[in-house]
Amino acid sequence: MCKPVSERFDLPRKNSQVPPSTNNREKDARMNASSETWQLGNQSVQVTHLEKVYWPQVGFTKGDVLHFYRQIAPVALPYLKDRPVTLRVYPQGVEGASYYLRDCPEEAPDWLRRVDYQPKTVSHAVPLPLIDTVGGLLWFANQGAIEFHLWGSHLPDLTQPDLAIFDLDPGETASFDAVREAGLRLHDALAQAGMRGYPKTSGGGGLHIFVPLASGHTFEHVRGWVKAIGQQLALNYPDLIALARGATHQGGRVTVDYAQNSLGRNTAAPYTLRAHLAHPTVSTPLTWEELDAGTIHPADLSPQAVLERVERLGDLFTPVLQGEQQIA
Repeated sequence: MCKPVSERFDLPRKNSQVPPSTNNREKDARMNASSETWQLGNQSVQVTHLEKVYWPQVGFTKGDVLHFYRQIAPVALPYLKDRPVTLRVYPQGVEGASYYLRDCPEEAPDWLRRVDYQPKTVSHAVPLPLIDTVGGLLWFANQGAIEFHLWGSHLPDLTQPDLAIFDLDPGETASFDAVREAGLRLHDALAQAGMRGYPKTSGGGGLHIFVPLASGHTFEHVRGWVKAIGQQLALNYPDLIALARGATHQGGRVTVDYAQNSLGRNTAAPYTLRAHLAHPTVSTPLTWEELDAGTIHPADLSPQAVLERVERLGDLFTPVLQGEQQIA
């Protein structure tokens, strides 16, 4: 049985000078669980319905989600800085309906940054949210956003990617061992090309390999480079790896989805929760040594496990923020 929120996390508590009766304490606890105001730096965010269960199978609540993001914010926010995000919102938890939120809502607070973007599909510019403070992170999480997905480019020029992203998706009959093996083969290919990539779990059964880039690349160039490496891997390991064509979660092979490297496409951010039905998982940075040893499985990377892991190991993805690599 999952522990209550107050035992799993140190949620803010309200002080009272006069000990209330048992009934009043229960009423106050319900009211406090339903609505609190958290001071987050210079920003105040009202958080509501903390007791709402988002993962019924394990009793993981909205309060758990909010406090996980509050604790992980110092390592998660640098990857979102100046970078548009797409949010996946689950107002009633993971067993309810969900939707993708790409535009910043009109009711968002004035202090939450936006950037205007002109999609090809509409006639007007849309305000994209920029989440660079814990207040912004928690404001969206309070709206029901469980997943945060980042663009492959950032301001001041959204047309220039600073990441090459290899999205390794398992087919429905492919195991994580197959994904792990495909990732290791990709690591070898990147090393031969003189490039450094950094792995993280997708939060599901896949892997994302981020290759940090210097400025000056185009999405077309990066996408073509990722596709070429994927094609070569598929030729070298035809029983293991395939280049994505249409659906990417079919069959027994691991697909390389090179189309992720496109303007406006998004990939699960480091340290985002993922809304799988059974229990929450986290898109978690790994080391190549861990992948090689086969000691890590994505299903084991729960929010609490990741918080403890970051406390012990630090942020393994930091080099992604510092890369100045050029692709040929």
